[in-house]
Amino acid sequence: MASNRHLGRIIALQTLYEEEFRRDAGDAEFSLEEVLARNIARYAEMVDDIDFIRELVRGVLDKAPELDAVLQPIAPEWPIDQIARMDRLVLRIGLYELLHGKDVPPKVVINEAVELAKAFGGENSSKFINGVLGTVLRNQTDAPKEEKAEAA
Repeated sequence: MASNRHLGRIIALQTLYEEEFRRDAGDAEFSLEEVLARNIARYAEMVDDIDFIRELVRGVLDKAPELDAVLQPIAPEWPIDQIARMDRLVLRIGLYELLHGKDVPPKVVINEAVELAKAFGGENSSKFINGVLGTVLRNQTDAPKEEKAEAA
């Protein structure tokens, strides 16, 4: 199942990349459903968790403004629209899974995002992704402690 989810994340990343690229290019013919179906069909023999892929793509697209609002303060020297497209999408996927994912440990989510960055990003992408998502995870785990301290 793990490698299947890894492939699912790759398919989601490819779909999200094409969606953003074609939207930015003004492609009025773009159909998310057609691209998603094509990308899933390409790997049909190796993928059995299609719902995971669909949920990941739709979740990242639906929650992109929310995800970006969480990411921006963590990397303030890198405005979201100036982060390389691939890195931005990997960050959104990883953050979406950290905030909304089910049954995947946070460290696995970060590791998967780092692996995507190594495979599809630039030379320093994996370090950047690891740093940003690691900070998100630390902030999440520190939040309950801070709330308890404020309440005392």
